[in-house]
Amino acid sequence: MSITNVSAERFWDIRKSIPPVQINTNLNLLGMEKKTDVLEVPFVLTISFNPSIAQISLKGRAYVAGDANEVERVYKDYEEKKPPPPVIVQSISNVVFIESVIIAKTLNIPPPIPLPQIPQAKEPSKKPSERDYSA
Repeated sequence: MSITNVSAERFWDIRKSIPPVQINTNLNLLGMEKKTDVLEVPFVLTISFNPSIAQISLKGRAYVAGDANEVERVYKDYEEKKPPPPVIVQSISNVVFIESVIIAKTLNIPPPIPLPQIPQAKEPSKKPSERDYSA
């Protein structure tokens, strides 16, 4: 996989705190070309923030190699307008989202992936000696 173009810009004033944001990501596979024994899959990832604090765009090409019959089947499915195999989409997503997190850190903006949520601590249950019998 190769990333051929990176565009990123922070719009929000660095001196202002960033409000809660909604992050929209869009990964588009632009086609598929057969190159001898591999498939070349151009892609574009766009990330936008609401409110508009920043934007990130990554363009590149993924290369799909493997068993010749499997590569041929994937290409025929593409020609028949079938969706690409999830493993291709997931592989591209993994790489471009990691890159976008690094770019977000550089711009000092929220990362474009959901952060793990820490569950709220529950109150400890009352011990048997602390039961309330008034009723």
